[in-house]
Amino acid sequence: MKVLVILLASVALCAGSALPLIPGDNSHYVEGESRYIWMPDENDVPKLVDLHEPVDEVALAENRRGADNAYWLFTRRNPTARQIITNGNAMSVHNSNYNGARATKVIVHGWNNNGGSPVNNYIRDAFLANGDHNVIVLDWSRLANQGYYTAIAGVPDVGRTLGNFIQWLINTGGGNWNRVHFVGHSLGAHVVGNAGRQVGNRVVRITGLDPAGPEWGGNANALNRNNGVYVEAIHTDGRALGIMNPIANADFYPNGGRTPQPGCGLNNACAHGRAFQFFASSVRTNHFIARQCRNLAEAELSNCTGAQLRMGNADLNKRG
Repeated sequence: MKVLVILLASVALCAGSALPLIPGDNSHYVEGESRYIWMPDENDVPKLVDLHEPVDEVALAENRRGADNAYWLFTRRNPTARQIITNGNAMSVHNSNYNGARATKVIVHGWNNNGGSPVNNYIRDAFLANGDHNVIVLDWSRLANQGYYTAIAGVPDVGRTLGNFIQWLINTGGGNWNRVHFVGHSLGAHVVGNAGRQVGNRVVRITGLDPAGPEWGGNANALNRNNGVYVEAIHTDGRALGIMNPIANADFYPNGGRTPQPGCGLNNACAHGRAFQFFASSVRTNHFIARQCRNLAEAELSNCTGAQLRMGNADLNKRG
């Protein structure tokens, strides 16, 4: 069932600006029309990105197959010291703390990030506070740190490689898809969607955290509600760095789902990052109560009065 939900929180307002003159302020941006948008680099410094930039075919060919992607395992026995699981190397599984009897949580970062970026650490620490899970962080930074268009072009292959890796991990070390939860931020949300598609949509839960918006409207490789048993999205910078339209079984719009988010002002990068901060908090406390909306307009106005559903959390049996 399609569900639109909005947190019981403040109404988001938008300030206008005709041109991209203020670093980090994307109030000029019109989805599908604007050529330029401010995006954060790996240090969260706004950089003006040309959405007409051509794909770097050489970099794409070198990095799209995933040979340089890394899979880092964290458990309560090694909460901050990563263990590297090497795809195809069974001993790297058997010599690690991986336990197929536990739930497996997979975290995927977005553009201009890497395995050590805050998004991964926030969510990893929250999951391990919640339970003794296998937490796997995908580092796909070799491709994610190319130009935006080049990274977009590589997302389907990164996702397929991730799906194949988790299937191999289950076959090698135990586990099943009813105990696997994919979580991706920004471009990472589309990566996990493709990973779910690769394994026949069997993953029990997928969470997209402000799925990347620029150039993803109408893209067949975007995260969608069919990629897993239950798919949800948390929107915090819709119509700018994130997608605004509902794409999942349940779409959450805290504070209207757009800039500004609390404490961010007109900084879209800050609002974009609020999605993973909200999610990490929900995993620890499960305290965000949402209301079902009749339509997207109600969600944007924080004016929803329907049935309640909790945003985020770590529940593998959650449905929307």
